[in-house]
Amino acid sequence: MREAQRALEAPLFSGLPGDIDVSFEFFPPKTEAMAQTLWHSVETLAPLRPRFVSVTYGAGGSTRERTHAAVRRIVNETAMPAAAHLTCVNATREEVDAVAREYWEEGVRHIVALRGDPPEGGSAYTPHPGGYANAAELIAGLKKVADFEISVAAYPEVHPDSPDRQADLDNLKRKFDVGATRAITQFFFDPQCFFEFRDRATAAGIEGEIVPGIMPVLSFAAVQRMSGLCGTAIPHWMEGLFDGLDDRPEARQLVSATIAAELCRRLYAGGVRQFHFYTLNRAELSYAICHMLGLRPKA
Repeated sequence: MREAQRALEAPLFSGLPGDIDVSFEFFPPKTEAMAQTLWHSVETLAPLRPRFVSVTYGAGGSTRERTHAAVRRIVNETAMPAAAHLTCVNATREEVDAVAREYWEEGVRHIVALRGDPPEGGSAYTPHPGGYANAAELIAGLKKVADFEISVAAYPEVHPDSPDRQADLDNLKRKFDVGATRAITQFFFDPQCFFEFRDRATAAGIEGEIVPGIMPVLSFAAVQRMSGLCGTAIPHWMEGLFDGLDDRPEARQLVSATIAAELCRRLYAGGVRQFHFYTLNRAELSYAICHMLGLRPKA
């Protein structure tokens, strides 16, 4: 309450000590130009000393080799711990275990374990006949391969495939029960949404760390599409703020950074000290938000 009162009485970002931990998510590049953009972002954010950086895995395992290559380069050329996304889709248990074993042999100690999306957009998820049926089974299998640190997904506004909130929480608890280290939430835009979800998780007996996932808006149209797929509510006022900025990328970035930074500040006032940023391979917005939260480069 003291922190919340301080946030109301003083300029919103004044005097923050930078006592936060951050992590960043990237996606594997498709072209050489995209690879250069990704690596520029990695080098820009590295001085903030993130707890880890992760590299995503395309629907149906479509980016397996590119994900592996990006993770390998981060491990070999930076001091940042790298986490590889791994899903159940379109692979047998033996194939998934082999990928995990190779990561471990290359020095990767952290997996972001996800059920995954079907390769055909809009189709229902169907487990591979010889594969892991869901994220909880995947986590249990990974723990048999090696003692990985494991992050999983959480949905403050309920996973689209879950019948209701309770079923979604039960699924999250199963993931912790079989060995998950932390949960990273899907992006959201209402801090109260996160606080209520955190309270429900605690009431359900979930004791593991739940980290809010922050999505700075690079394109409002793209965020609308992603929100429709993952069930994230977009506040009505956001559309008005981004209206007219399609052809003004610099102004759009300023608006985006302001919205995301204020969300983080309110989360901070509610006791949050860990943040995970969906960078979309662009460092500037995430770096600016971390700066406003008091985080500075470390030698």
